[in-house]
Amino acid sequence: MINNINWFQTVLDTAIQLYFKQECKVDSIYKIQPPQNGELEAMAGIKEISFDERVVLMLALMPHLYPQALDILFSPNTQTDRHYTEFGGWKGISHAGFLPTGETAAFILTSSKIENRKNIVKLFDNNHWFYTHNILHLNSPSSGEPFLSGQLQISEEFLSKVIHDKEYKPDYNTEFPAKRITTPLNWDDLVLDYQVSADIEEVNTWITENKVIMESWGLNRFLKAGYRTLFYGPPGTGKTLTASLIGKKNQMDVYRVDLSMIVSKYIGETEKNLAKVFDMAEHRDWILFFDEADALFGKRTSNNSSNDRHANQEIAYLLQRIEDFPGTVILATNLQSNIDEAFSRRFQSIIYFPMPSKEQRAELWQKMLPVNWLDNNPNELISIASESKLSGGSICNVIRRCALQMLLRDNKKLSKAILKEALQKELLKV
Repeated sequence: MINNINWFQTVLDTAIQLYFKQECKVDSIYKIQPPQNGELEAMAGIKEISFDERVVLMLALMPHLYPQALDILFSPNTQTDRHYTEFGGWKGISHAGFLPTGETAAFILTSSKIENRKNIVKLFDNNHWFYTHNILHLNSPSSGEPFLSGQLQISEEFLSKVIHDKEYKPDYNTEFPAKRITTPLNWDDLVLDYQVSADIEEVNTWITENKVIMESWGLNRFLKAGYRTLFYGPPGTGKTLTASLIGKKNQMDVYRVDLSMIVSKYIGETEKNLAKVFDMAEHRDWILFFDEADALFGKRTSNNSSNDRHANQEIAYLLQRIEDFPGTVILATNLQSNIDEAFSRRFQSIIYFPMPSKEQRAELWQKMLPVNWLDNNPNELISIASESKLSGGSICNVIRRCALQMLLRDNKKLSKAILKEALQKELLKV
């Protein structure tokens, strides 16, 4: 990156010299040859970066990489006793250095080519790869202020690649109310009946082959981008685990949206909170997972009060954002009947996760019980355990209680007494 920093420093110094008609080695910044090492192109995922794009990208990076390079833009105008308007920029709350705006980019690139200003604006269009690849954007200026007065903002995702040389994984916070979920388990650890497995395989096929369906077969004329599916069934039947494994199989991050931080009693806040999640996920290869989705995607009510109208507006907004989201969205609920019918029609699949059968429970116990807990004849314990109608999540609770009791009693093997006691206590919870 040092080559790009040095190149940008030369471009900036030259732009200043040309603007003030000082002695300069070249008569145009465009004669300063950019680095040819392909470093920026590789990080941005772009085959070729133009001169103007490289200047804007490096300008946005400089406060993070080499902020003192921009200090020259603090130079005061002796005629007006203030800084030069054409330099743009602003000063942050804690950052003492110069923070560039779109106006700063325009100054550097148009100091020798005034007619190029319109082309600078195009670099911040929503169709430009700066935006579509989530590289950088202009923060919206205050109402009535010039478009280019917005702050030049590099994305945290791209900054992570530049500074930390790794993919950006956002942390759970009030600005991003979603948490990345992972699992150490694999598909072999999941016990599902044949129909559920077949339905899940459709989701995986869409993720891996959607370009064939949409582009090669030309179905993008009729089908909307993205895939929306609803998982429903009793608690503990594997809905969250399945969502995590879909992400793991397809090397995609799965983010579970925290509905407690999304839903707000204040008008407009729920939509605003949701927008933060969807906006950040828009250009990333993520799966959005809404657990206990009926809290947010429940049935609409009659418009008898302002609260009813507000709730219905929230649901309408959610419908639109989910439909427009180009990625994969998984909603999970215990009862399908709690989900508004308008949502159901928009799901590509609705998958029911039933309680495991006796045979499936036996398989779960076989997979989950540590081998060193069992004696030479484990079938009796597994047979006893599988008689109790429990979900996979409840079986985990039983095994945890057994482990605690074995430690408390200093038992090396799982006894029938400990197992039956743990089963009974779990059944009282159901």
